[in-house]
Amino acid sequence: MRHRHGYRRLSRTSAHRAALLKNLSIALIKAGKIETTLPKAKELSRYFEKLITKGLSGENAHRAVFALLQDKECTNKLVTEIAPEYAERNGGYTRIIKTRMR
Repeated sequence: MRHRHGYRRLSRTSAHRAALLKNLSIALIKAGKIETTLPKAKELSRYFEKLITKGLSGENAHRAVFALLQDKECTNKLVTEIAPEYAERNGGYTRIIKTRMR
C-alpha cells in the first residue's frame, strides 16, 4: 500500500529522477520557461520552489544552490537575478500553464 507517499516516481530510479529534476531546473533557469509533461512540471515546481528559497537564504546561498545544481552559471543567475525578485514573496514562485497534450 502506498499511504501518503511524498513524491512522484515518474517511472525512474531515484538517481535518474534526481538528474531529471536537476536538468529541468537548469533549463528553466537558462530559458525562463520550458515545455514538459504535467507530472514532471508539478514535481519540478516543488523542486524549484525549494531552490529559490535556498537562493534567498543569505551568505551560504551560492553554496546551497550549487550543491543541488552543480552548474556555476545557473547558480549565479538564480542567486543574483532570479531569487531577489521574489524576496518579498513566501512561496508560489512558479506557475504551470497547460498548453497541449505532450
